[in-house]
Amino acid sequence: MDPALLRPGRFDRQIGVGAPDLAGREQILRVHAKNKPVDDDVDLALIARRTPGFTGADLANVLNEAALLSARENRKTIDAATVDEAIDRVIGGPQKKSRLMKDEERLNTAYHEAGHALVAASLNHSDPVTKVTILPRGRALGYTMVLPMEDRYSVTRNQLLDQIAYALGGRVAEEVVFNDPTTGASNDFEKATKIARQMVTLYGFASSLGTVSYGGGGEVFIGRDMAQAREYSDEVAHQIDLEIRKILDAAHDEAYKAINVNRKVLDLMAKELMEKETLNPDDIAKIFKTVKKLPKRKPWLSKPTRPSSKKGPIAIPAKGSTTAKVAAKKKAEAAEAAAAKKPAAKKAAARKPAAKKPTKVIKKK
Repeated sequence: MDPALLRPGRFDRQIGVGAPDLAGREQILRVHAKNKPVDDDVDLALIARRTPGFTGADLANVLNEAALLSARENRKTIDAATVDEAIDRVIGGPQKKSRLMKDEERLNTAYHEAGHALVAASLNHSDPVTKVTILPRGRALGYTMVLPMEDRYSVTRNQLLDQIAYALGGRVAEEVVFNDPTTGASNDFEKATKIARQMVTLYGFASSLGTVSYGGGGEVFIGRDMAQAREYSDEVAHQIDLEIRKILDAAHDEAYKAINVNRKVLDLMAKELMEKETLNPDDIAKIFKTVKKLPKRKPWLSKPTRPSSKKGPIAIPAKGSTTAKVAAKKKAEAAEAAAAKKPAAKKAAARKPAAKKPTKVIKKK
C-alpha cells in the first residue's frame, strides 16, 4: 500500500487482524461444524491445537475438505481420520496416489524424513514431532510435522537454532547413510537460510554486527527498485553473509552429531516408515524412547566481553495469585458493602411515615 494513503485524514485507523489464537480457532471450528455431520470422536479442541497459524478461511477449508472426502467415500458422517487427511491437504496439497516411487527412492525419502524428526527430537528447544510420512503430497515426496503445543508470540534464539538444525537433518541423514545426497533438500536449505538471515539482520543475534537492524530501507513501492532498499555497505553485506554461513555450519554440525549418536533410532524409524508410510504421535513416541539428547548450548551474550549474570529469573507466579486474588477481594468487598446497605435501607423505610391517602370531597347538589 502506498504510504500516502495512510496520511492523517485518509485512513486514520488501522486495524490489524492476525491469525486466531487457540481459543479462537476452536470457536471458528465450532461455527463451521454446526451444519456438518461430525462424529462424536472428532475433538475440535485437538484440531485447533494441530492448526497453529491457520486463518479462519483455512479452518473452514479443513472442514469443507473433510465433508467432501466423506461424501466421496459414501460415509454419512465426518470422522477423525478424515479430518486428519483434510488438514494434510490444506497444508501440503492432495496426495499424489499416481506418483509411484521406486523402492530406492522410498528408502531415501524415509531416511530423509526420519533425519528431520530425529534431529528435532534430540534438541532441547524444539517443538514435538507430531507426524512423519513418506506419502507424496503436492510437490513434496514426504514431510515431517513439528508443531508447538500452544500458541507462541515470540521465539528465542535457541528455538531458532533448533529450527535450522532439524531443517538440515534430512540432508544430513542422506549424507551419513548413502554418502550420495539427492536434490530433495533444496526447500530445506531455503527455509534454514531465511531463518539464519533474519537472526543476523533483524534480531541482532550476530556478535560481530551487534544489535543493529539491517532489514532494508523500508517497503518497496512504485518508483523505487530493490537496489534502493539496502542501506548498508558492501563490507557489512559481506559480514552478514559470513555470519549466516557461521550459523548454518554450526547447525549442520549439530545435525551430524544427533544423527551419528542416534543411528539405531534413525534406522528403526526408516524401517517403520517403509512399512507403515505414515507415523502418528504414538508411533513416534515409541521409536524415540531411547533418543539421546544433545548437550545444551552455552549461554549467549551479544558480546563475550560483557559480564554474565549467574542469577536466573524469578519463579513464575502461580496462576491466579495476583490479578485473580485482587479481583476476588474487590468482589467480596463489594458484596459486603451491598449487604450492609440492605438493613440500613430497611430501617429507613420503617422509620418513614406512611403517606396519607388523599380524601375525596363529594359536593352535594
